[in-house]
Amino acid sequence: MKLTKNIFGWLMYDFANSSFTTIIVTVIYSVYFKNVVVNNGEVGTALWGRAVSISMLLVAISAPIFGAVADFSRAKKRFLFYTTYLTVIFTALLYFVKAGNIFTGMLFFIIANFGFNSGMVFYNSLLPEIAGRNDLGKVSGWGWALGYVGGLLSLLLVLPLVNNNLVNLTFPAVALFFGLFALFTFFLLKEVKKPSKRTNYFRTAIQRIITTAKNIRKFKELLKFIFSYLFYNDGIVVVISFAAIYGATRFGMNAKQLITYFIIAQFTSIIGAFVFGYILDKLGAKRTISISLIIWVVVVFWAFWCKTMTEFYCVGLLAGLAIGSSQSSSRTMLALLTPKEKMAEFFGFYAFTGKVASIFGPLIYGEVARITGSQRWAILSVLTFFLAGMIILQTVNENKGRQIAIDWINPSD
Repeated sequence: MKLTKNIFGWLMYDFANSSFTTIIVTVIYSVYFKNVVVNNGEVGTALWGRAVSISMLLVAISAPIFGAVADFSRAKKRFLFYTTYLTVIFTALLYFVKAGNIFTGMLFFIIANFGFNSGMVFYNSLLPEIAGRNDLGKVSGWGWALGYVGGLLSLLLVLPLVNNNLVNLTFPAVALFFGLFALFTFFLLKEVKKPSKRTNYFRTAIQRIITTAKNIRKFKELLKFIFSYLFYNDGIVVVISFAAIYGATRFGMNAKQLITYFIIAQFTSIIGAFVFGYILDKLGAKRTISISLIIWVVVVFWAFWCKTMTEFYCVGLLAGLAIGSSQSSSRTMLALLTPKEKMAEFFGFYAFTGKVASIFGPLIYGEVARITGSQRWAILSVLTFFLAGMIILQTVNENKGRQIAIDWINPSD
């Protein structure tokens, strides 16, 4: 794999955006919202789950349209720019969220998370443009690995702020980190195809979605994979959204301890994304994802049974390995099963199903925690998502699906 300017520019977006998921969604803002903004026990957990679910609902509604628009307009980078700086602005505005500002705290997060996840539709669909099919696993793995490096660096940068009780300043710091490093992508990455002059994106988007619906029966292996992804991705979203809350509630971990915990977990995430990218190119995407889902099942059981903070640290190491491998492998699997001409549209559908599923996981976790008053029973509920996803995945014929994607001819050609 040759590290071209295009590939480096694409990789740097993973480096930049991981600061948002790490600090805002996972480590700092989630706990800050529950314990400071709401400060009402497991009600805060439930409200956080609702905020995540609402943002995912908005993405689910818009993702298919965005994907089709990106394919037609051939302006993926432009739309990625818009969604990126929407996220940056509302992440910075979280600085003004104080104790009791529940509505504002939810609203700003929902908009920021909507911008982030919408941007991923355009970002992921750029992958096949900058890498050949034989290098998709490696490039995707490098992307996730560099993303975890970015998350690790952002944790180290905000640690002094947390140590000095300046938690609110971590939010504009994340916005600055994301906004600055994303510029590498916008300056270095060049789209292969030139933008179209046509501007009636919405009508064309609807027409393309209708066409996709008519042709979708030809992509049965892709559909089965997406159905599998719908379940297991929901489990991943729950872990990302509630891991810090789980540690803070069950083991009384403070912000400094949580940052240390996730710094350690980031190392195995980097290893998982990097190593499993090469494993995928050897064993195939289906087997690689299956291995990562087995690891996830072990993680959930261990998190349920663990009784000490030391054990919880070990769970974090294993979870880091699982998340690094499963996310990278899933992105590659979709690219392998998708015709090149339909990449953005199918990535939009992929995002749509993932976000639809992600509406339910955080809601279920939050409500189980609220009703039972226990984070342990809430985390155990996540097990069903990983098991269902793993069972459905075994029905996918990867080789057949890849050949269908290669042989597919665009009816409009």
